[in-house]
Amino acid sequence: MLTEVPAVYTGKRNDPFCRPGWLLPAIAALAVLLLAAGIFAALTLKQSSAQPPQPSQAAPSQIPQPPSQTPSAEPTPEPMPTPTPGPAERLLAEMTLHEKVCQLFVVQPADLVPGVTAVTAAGDATRQALERYPVAGLLYDASNLVSLPQTHTMLANSQSYSKIPLILTCDEEGGRVNRLMHTVGTTYIGPMLDFKDQGAEKAMENARTIATDMRFCGFNMDLAPVADVWSNPDNTVIGDRAYSDDFEQAAQLVSAAVSGFHEGGVACTLKHFPGHGDTSADSHYGSVYVYKTLDELRQAEFLPFQAGIDAGADAVMMGHLIVSDIDGQPALLSHKIVTELLREELGFDGVVITDSLKMQAMTDHYGSGDIAVGAIQAGVDLLLCPQNLDEAVTALTQAVENGAITQERLDESVLRVLRLKMERGIIPAE
Repeated sequence: MLTEVPAVYTGKRNDPFCRPGWLLPAIAALAVLLLAAGIFAALTLKQSSAQPPQPSQAAPSQIPQPPSQTPSAEPTPEPMPTPTPGPAERLLAEMTLHEKVCQLFVVQPADLVPGVTAVTAAGDATRQALERYPVAGLLYDASNLVSLPQTHTMLANSQSYSKIPLILTCDEEGGRVNRLMHTVGTTYIGPMLDFKDQGAEKAMENARTIATDMRFCGFNMDLAPVADVWSNPDNTVIGDRAYSDDFEQAAQLVSAAVSGFHEGGVACTLKHFPGHGDTSADSHYGSVYVYKTLDELRQAEFLPFQAGIDAGADAVMMGHLIVSDIDGQPALLSHKIVTELLREELGFDGVVITDSLKMQAMTDHYGSGDIAVGAIQAGVDLLLCPQNLDEAVTALTQAVENGAITQERLDESVLRVLRLKMERGIIPAE
């Protein structure tokens, strides 16, 4: 059977893709291109996966920083606690100006009772006088002392009349300066110079005996020991009252005596600063000069005082002495001697007391008011027996009121006096 073969188209067409001769090569070329692109992509992916990861350049890494500290306000400091006032401070806070000023005086009984020269009893007149002038203490001499019972009663009555307990004192050194041994018959002990080679133990024993007898009579403070050294043979006011004529030996004996007085139950006083042993005049009757330099005093006269201070002496008495190398006025009026030397250089913070202000070394040149104000300004705490008590009290009161003496300076001295009384049991413990 014959098959019909279609006729071949020999005419022209408008669509070129319809031409079988051109289409097959195009398809083949496209396939080759697709294959090449796949191979290239595969190679690129393989190379990329083989490289270690690289850090991003857009966000470089940073070292971690601690959290920022916002400055905070300084904490408010806790207020310092107010120191609890001690018993002396509490007592001071209750005192009037007049009471404070009067606590700067130790006087004789006759100073309180005008017109009476020899007070041998304490009665209503003494009571009224102590209400008018509430002084720190009373100084007795032989004219006041008749017998042991009389002395004991007089002192006990005087103490009972005082709002603030009194210092009751006298000069009981031994030898020619004694107030009890030859009046009421306490144990007699000779001049201290007689014992100079018997050692510190004997000096302590003598002081203990004197103090025990004084305590038995009702006294609570002695104006002893003498810390002057008898280094000038022409000196008669000190002489055998000194513990020695050698400065280093005197220092040892005075130190021992301070301990003995305390063991016997009384406060004690070193005298007469800055040293009365190398003078030739007597301050009872006029001005007395010390001609040594300050350096010479440091190497000699100061030694017994320093030893007594280190042993715990309660008070130091200022002599009516003019040390021309230091100051041209008496030592008790000299800030250089009282404050800069005694307090600051020698380190004494106890009670500084004057010698009797009735002595001519002072009364020939100064009034009672001027002495009182000048001494307190210099650093003194206790004024012993002014010639005119009322004048001295009035002058000090006015000096505080007008600012010549500050309230702080006044309180400083009153506190020292009150602390001495408390430390020695004169004011009973709370």
